[in-house]
Amino acid sequence: MNQLKRACALLLSLGLTLSLAACGSGRAQPSGTADTTPAPLETAAPEPTPTPAADPYDAVKNYWSADQLTQAWGPDQVVEHLFFHPVIAYPKYAFTDSSASQAQKDGLDDWMVTVEEYNKILNNLYERGYILVRMEDVWTETSDGTGVPHMVRNTLMLPEGKKPLVISFDDVNYYDYMLAEGFTSKLVVGDDGQIWAQCTDPYTQETFLTQDLDATPILDNFVLEHPDFSLNGAKAIFSLTGYQGILGYRTQNDRDIAAGSPDRPAFEAYRQSEIDAVKPVIQRLKETGWTFGSHTWGHINLSTKSLEVVKNDTERWAEEVGSLVGPTTILFYPHGARPDGNDDVKQTGPMFQYLQSMGFRVFASVGIESYSKIKTDISAVICDRLHPDGTTLRKQRDRYLQFYDAKDIIDLEVRPDLGVNWD
Repeated sequence: MNQLKRACALLLSLGLTLSLAACGSGRAQPSGTADTTPAPLETAAPEPTPTPAADPYDAVKNYWSADQLTQAWGPDQVVEHLFFHPVIAYPKYAFTDSSASQAQKDGLDDWMVTVEEYNKILNNLYERGYILVRMEDVWTETSDGTGVPHMVRNTLMLPEGKKPLVISFDDVNYYDYMLAEGFTSKLVVGDDGQIWAQCTDPYTQETFLTQDLDATPILDNFVLEHPDFSLNGAKAIFSLTGYQGILGYRTQNDRDIAAGSPDRPAFEAYRQSEIDAVKPVIQRLKETGWTFGSHTWGHINLSTKSLEVVKNDTERWAEEVGSLVGPTTILFYPHGARPDGNDDVKQTGPMFQYLQSMGFRVFASVGIESYSKIKTDISAVICDRLHPDGTTLRKQRDRYLQFYDAKDIIDLEVRPDLGVNWD
């Protein structure tokens, strides 16, 4: 029996050895040598690179294909230009409940529109076939055979049935008076990467972000919803001063604080924080079709100031605003006041010559009709802008009928009871 057990154990041991050899790599191992081949390491599968989210504005930029731009809009055809001031977010507060003087409230009624009026105007412009275009696409500087530069009105290629329109916004600086009278307070880039407005409810003092109470995000979203309202992604032009910063950020340099003043370091630190905060806002605005122009640094009257004052102001705008938004060829006259000289086409005064030497080529005033002329003695264009606001809503209905009917726009329930001059 014991011999039988030993024989069975020997057979089991031999079978186990053969079985282990059969599970090897298939190559015979040298006699008497252990298999030292390391087991393969398990490696994690590489994480897939996430696809960047598409910018929603790409659909606007690429909405019109080249073969759809079949309508030639020539140099003799008008390119309309409308301008707004910041819109009133809380009209009842602005016109009635704020502590502002009556003169200030009357000024808001004269020069501003409410959010509701602005929304109606945009819808009317769209329904009437207007399409936003860039000022830079309307006018170009070129030179003739002698090398003398001059401005030319380009032929725009548009979709059939569309009419070109430039829009600009003056004073998108969010001045202190605006913060106290029912306006939003600054533009910001939201967590979604889009432009929002910061706002403080004047009744509850709650501060929040909104895209419904400010002209900029309202136009952004309108164009997203109606990409055929924009040619190649065009939006509008910000006409900026600088004396209270830009876009709601206090980026101005207080030159009254001397370099050696103990208050200077704290001021410089705060100013730099505002500059750092506004830069991504500017970048996003540019990415989404907005451009910039000068409204002078101090909102000065160019028809009454001395050349010395204008030079100082222009240099300060370039230093404090142009350094942030980049160079511009567009100057919007504050108060609509023109420094063109006695003959605005053929004769140019020293102030205009100076401004042109600083890089400005398109000089925009304010008027009651469409107007643009190429100056013959210097490379420049002079033009007027029309102004949707309380004044024209109440008194110039006929002039604006091609854009909208003031009867359908003006909100007489919240505006002061000052009447209208149309039936």
